Amino acid sequence: MKRSFYFLLFIVGFILHSKAQAQPKRIVTLNGALTETVDALGLGKNIVAVDVTSTYPAYVNTLPKVSKNRSVSAEGLISFNPDVVLAPEGSVSKEIESQINAAGIKLVRIKQVFTIDGTYQFIRDVAAAVNATTKGDALIKQTKDKVAKALALVKQQPKNTKVLFIYARGPGVMMVAGKNTHIDAIISLAGGKNAVNSFNDFKPYTTEALVEANPDVILMFDFGFSSLGGMDNILKIPGMAQTNAGKNKRIVQMDADLLINFSTRLDQAILQLHSKI
Repeated sequence: MKRSFYFLLFIVGFILHSKAQAQPKRIVTLNGALTETVDALGLGKNIVAVDVTSTYPAYVNTLPKVSKNRSVSAEGLISFNPDVVLAPEGSVSKEIESQINAAGIKLVRIKQVFTIDGTYQFIRDVAAAVNATTKGDALIKQTKDKVAKALALVKQQPKNTKVLFIYARGPGVMMVAGKNTHIDAIISLAGGKNAVNSFNDFKPYTTEALVEANPDVILMFDFGFSSLGGMDNILKIPGMAQTNAGKNKRIVQMDADLLINFSTRLDQAILQLHSKI
């Protein structure tokens, strides 16, 4: 009788352990970096919904969106019946977490640090969240090798370009990136210098700040570039003609996901930005 009892405990423990180690069949990702990383781990087929910022790989654009903007609701998340929801740290409230946990759904918050080492830790954390640590270790090694090659090329071809990043959603919404931002970090990795070093984070764009910074290059997201009407209209922005960037028509655009994801394509972001500046 005692032997049967212990055997039953063993079976129950084995089942629970197996379940804990199983990879989730239904995954919801709440930003582009998370989506990109889950796909690179070979679990793209298990992603059932994404947020509006996720655009890579291309098939992601055909997946359902959990909301029409960056805010999510418990009802919206629960409707996709996921096994796990991967979210950037600070993006989901405790209230929503409690509601989806009550529905039997696990939420994993992933912190992202916009450095090279932070990139590797991010991949490691995502891999752990979807029980793919072995694949995660291999992916980190691949990413390290590619980033090392990219940085070597940047070192071989040094640049001292002053780059000003402008975030735009049409003429009425324009911000510039200061120090301690993901933009500041990627500009530095690509061999450039942030034209703004007097403040941290993002601040509203002003003509005076543009002229004072006098960047060699204006960097924008592709959607921001389009929202301002393209090159000709951007060159007409007050103060632009007084800068080196305006005089030389050095207005460059990049895919937003690639530029700031700091994940498996970090090497591509470094090399592409380096070539543009």
